[in-house]
Amino acid sequence: MTKDVIANLKSHMEKTIDALRREYQKVRTGRASTSLLDDIKIDYYGTPTAVNQVATLAVPEPRTITLQPWEAKLIPLIEKAIMNANIGVTPANDGKLIRLVLPPLTEERRKEIVKQLKKMAEEAKVALRNIRRDAIDGVKKLEKDKQISEDDLKRAEKDVQDLTKNYENKIDEVLAHKEKEVMEV
Repeated sequence: MTKDVIANLKSHMEKTIDALRREYQKVRTGRASTSLLDDIKIDYYGTPTAVNQVATLAVPEPRTITLQPWEAKLIPLIEKAIMNANIGVTPANDGKLIRLVLPPLTEERRKEIVKQLKKMAEEAKVALRNIRRDAIDGVKKLEKDKQISEDDLKRAEKDVQDLTKNYENKIDEVLAHKEKEVMEV
């Protein structure tokens, strides 16, 4: 019985870590990354479409992203979408290619980004604690319904707590890795 609760707990906590990693991919570091454009959509024949589905994205230099739209008429739409996304970059085009040159990050800006990363990590930890609470409630319900003994309840609560601690440490590792990446000049 408790194995199901623990398996469900692990699954939800893994999803929380994966979500944090995806969020961190969108945060700008000193290097250019096409993931910066993942959430940007344009109106492509009446359908909101991701930029990476209507253009070839590349990173030819460490601080430059190029977009080569499959149709030249999409250039103004993509430029407008990038400007509206407010990612801190002004697109420049030569009629066939859009270039995004990322300005170098100042020390102050890097520290702001690290604060943002820490806030995101804390939100992920709060999500873990909510998942822990739900798991403990589930185990307590099993004990109340006489499906497990009181000893099993205590053992399961300890397992849930240990797993939560383990996943909180994983969040700290992900944060430390991304913080190092951001502070790297």
